[in-house]
Amino acid sequence: MVGGAIVRALQSQGHSDLVTRTHAELDLTNQAAVRAFFAQEKPDQVYLAAAKVGGIHSNNTYPADFIYQNLMVQANVVEAAFRNGIKKLLFLGSSCIYPRLAEQPMREDALLTGVLEPTNEPYAIAKIAGIKLCESYNRQYGASHGVDYRSVMPTNLYGPGDNYHPENSHVIPALIRRFHEAKVAGAPSVSIWGSGTPRREFLYVDDMAAASVFVMNLPLAIYQQHTQPMLSHINVGFGSDVTIAELAHAVGQTVGYQGTIEFDSSKPDGAPRKWMDSSRLNALGWQAKVNLERGLSLAYQDFVSQS
Repeated sequence: MVGGAIVRALQSQGHSDLVTRTHAELDLTNQAAVRAFFAQEKPDQVYLAAAKVGGIHSNNTYPADFIYQNLMVQANVVEAAFRNGIKKLLFLGSSCIYPRLAEQPMREDALLTGVLEPTNEPYAIAKIAGIKLCESYNRQYGASHGVDYRSVMPTNLYGPGDNYHPENSHVIPALIRRFHEAKVAGAPSVSIWGSGTPRREFLYVDDMAAASVFVMNLPLAIYQQHTQPMLSHINVGFGSDVTIAELAHAVGQTVGYQGTIEFDSSKPDGAPRKWMDSSRLNALGWQAKVNLERGLSLAYQDFVSQS
């Protein structure tokens, strides 16, 4: 989803010489394969959007997969990029890097100040390691080799190319699928995991892609003015959040579902709130454009086209 959006963003700016690989074409957990790929292609810039991702259910069910695969992907790509003289790399993290009870909205300096949300701790640990990997290469090789590896932390993303798996998807694609199937089946009600009270921020994926290209191409002096060597990541959010209950009703309305929406409080809620402070990025001159209503409409069109 994110990689496809970044490709669209780069193409819209006139870049045609883009090198991409699907998971089937290149296993990024395979160090030898990654090194061979970089040695052959030698790109000028790298956008590291690849990751093993999922919602609460899959994070809880496959914690070893989430920490191992993400650590390996990041380590292999960053090291291979450095070995092949690639000076510009952008790493995409996640808002789950912040403590479960971080002050809202979550600022970049909240990193490593408290306990993580248990349901996705392995994934969060891997993403934190990715940030520190980029920072460490900058600190050791920035002056001597011109290394400039940056990190952006997106809030919850959705949009074209999302994963609509019934169990292993994030909340918006999961709700889109559930409401669509309920509408088709004429089901009288739809049950949603949790109490509906947690608040979440959502960003349309093409906005995230635009922000990624924007941050990648910032002059180094400007980037360094707004970051620190060991606190170098930049949040990317929409700017406001909604409750899961509000989201569910919005998705139901987008899909055209007419039944009742129920909430199963016996299921986990996850963190009570995850809202990013994007003032650092806004101060640099970037702002999200696609609101939730428009984004959900575009996401549902994408789902229907894949069905």
